[in-house]
Amino acid sequence: MNTQRWMSKQFFSFFMTWGIFLPYWTGWMIHTKGITVSEASLIMSLGLVARGIATLVVFPYLSGKFSSKTLLNGMAIGTLISLLCYIPAGSFASLLVVTLLLHFFYPSLMPALDSIAGFLAQNKQLKHYGKSRSWGSIGFVVAGMILTVFTGALGDKVILWALLLGTVIFAGLGIMRAPAVLSEKPAAQTNTGGMLQLFRIKHFALVLAIVVLLQAAHASYYSYGYIFLQDIHAPKYLIGVIINIAVIAEIIFFSIADRNFHKFSVGSLLALAALGSSIRWILVFAFPNVIVFCIAQTLHACSFAMGHYAFMKYLIKHIPQAQIPKAQGMYSALALSWSTAIFTIFGGYLYEIEPRYAFIGMIVCSVPSMLLALVYRRLGHKKDVSVSV
Repeated sequence: MNTQRWMSKQFFSFFMTWGIFLPYWTGWMIHTKGITVSEASLIMSLGLVARGIATLVVFPYLSGKFSSKTLLNGMAIGTLISLLCYIPAGSFASLLVVTLLLHFFYPSLMPALDSIAGFLAQNKQLKHYGKSRSWGSIGFVVAGMILTVFTGALGDKVILWALLLGTVIFAGLGIMRAPAVLSEKPAAQTNTGGMLQLFRIKHFALVLAIVVLLQAAHASYYSYGYIFLQDIHAPKYLIGVIINIAVIAEIIFFSIADRNFHKFSVGSLLALAALGSSIRWILVFAFPNVIVFCIAQTLHACSFAMGHYAFMKYLIKHIPQAQIPKAQGMYSALALSWSTAIFTIFGGYLYEIEPRYAFIGMIVCSVPSMLLALVYRRLGHKKDVSVSV
């Protein structure tokens, strides 16, 4: 079978659901379930904590017990059941319980897919990670564009049904034929070092610290970018387009990364990503207007996409196959969940003082990550220049 096409379909279908959940879910709970903004924020924050626990502990444990295909299908079905539980839920308590249940299954699909991509790359069955991952970003944009039309015509109640439909499609794809290596049950582990074994791998701790800081630097953008655009008087009908500039830049980077960046070392890519991140937040702070914000959005290709690509490149080169789910779980929990949650609080404090401060404040993450990346680059991962993901 065409493994490249199979992986692209998986990324596309998952990120279509993510393109519905991430931007719209908090608003859906507020507008259709009648809870307050503070209640919805608390629910989603606790969900983020649960997401970190699920991806750091539960996902790696289950990865050692079940095949990749079984685990992927199980989490997809669990996500579908969790979403159905939202239909009768109406109180704060019931919505909190269902959200915690959802975050047990749903966000783990992201490290699961990247782990599968890593397996396939190490088995020489996936030649271009970036090409397949770009279809995930395309799915994210497509979902947002389609949902904008339907919410405008039918209201916010359509958000749940759109997410349910997308999850059904994703689960349906899981039933279909997949690469045979994904159906193999993981071999029994002879050593019991657990996640601590990862820190025995050369420079893993340093690379993890760099990507945690890189992803944490997006906290203010993810949480306050929308309202900041309103503060600088961006036309309401253009805000969605402006936000999607970042995702389009991400798509372009992933689509060309395998061809144009395969000779770059991991250290060089991480340093460039951190530099782009720092410039991005400085621009937003120094020039608070719509045009500069749009220009800064293109740097998402560096701050997010290049950093993620560099981590995947390091993982495929240096992490043993049995340890990939643990590394992905740690990355998802620390870089994509908990660090973002912590710096969202920090950014919110700065935003109340002055909106622009929330963005310049993110260089407390991006500048140290750049310095660490330069240290890592100097330490001698020169062999990375010939590695391609």
